[in-house]
Amino acid sequence: MIIDTHIHIGGKAGTFDMKESDVLYAIQTYHIDKAIVSNADSLEFDTNHVILPENLQVSQYNSNVRMINFARNNSSRLYAAAWIKPNTERLDKQFSELLKRNLDIVKAIKVHPFYSALAFNNEKMYEYIELARKLNLPVITHTANDKFSNPELVFEMAKKYPDVKFIMAHLELDSDNKRATELCAQLPNLYADTAWVSLDSAISFIKKCGSEKLLFGSDTPIDGRDTYLKNKEGKRSIYQDYFFELEKRISPAEYENVMYKNAQRIFSL
Repeated sequence: MIIDTHIHIGGKAGTFDMKESDVLYAIQTYHIDKAIVSNADSLEFDTNHVILPENLQVSQYNSNVRMINFARNNSSRLYAAAWIKPNTERLDKQFSELLKRNLDIVKAIKVHPFYSALAFNNEKMYEYIELARKLNLPVITHTANDKFSNPELVFEMAKKYPDVKFIMAHLELDSDNKRATELCAQLPNLYADTAWVSLDSAISFIKKCGSEKLLFGSDTPIDGRDTYLKNKEGKRSIYQDYFFELEKRISPAEYENVMYKNAQRIFSL
């Protein structure tokens, strides 16, 4: 079994256009049994941290209604992570109730500090993390070596909210993953996913933190509908290593943890 905990739709307002049809094609073609999907229509800022114009903004409510409907229409295989807009919107009753009504489908809250132009430890995040705590939802956050997504900020929040599970997506993108791995080893409620993480870094993480703290994730279909197979340049995808090489280098139990059991446990699937 394979559960991908890091898949997207949407994002036309930014540099992405991740289609629902591409997600369905990818999970069917590459034998992904289940997936957690979030909607990049919740982008708030562009890559230069200029706020998107009003005509390109999609409310976090509408963005997640689309996401929930997509997951519910494919409920045998898909779940939703509710992508929030903490910089430009406040948490309101309508959004809270949307999540509460759909907890059979909504399995996490998703944060992208870079595209929110907001540091993960900013006070604007608190009400959303508190909602995650009340609903017993893990928080998935983009991590990278920038002032908004620095893994040390996630570590700080994980210490502040010990009852919330935090997943560091990418294990600090565009880094050697060592700092994020060290931080993850220090707190029981801090986890990571494998999106754009090399196999060697993943194995180092398992040795340091244990296989129970790493989840398979891919960012599909950010490189197109065949992200699992190849990148945009047509070169072999790193996810082929997870499908065909990882199980040769770790125990069967560790492999099952990473590829699906951790997701089942952490997200209550």
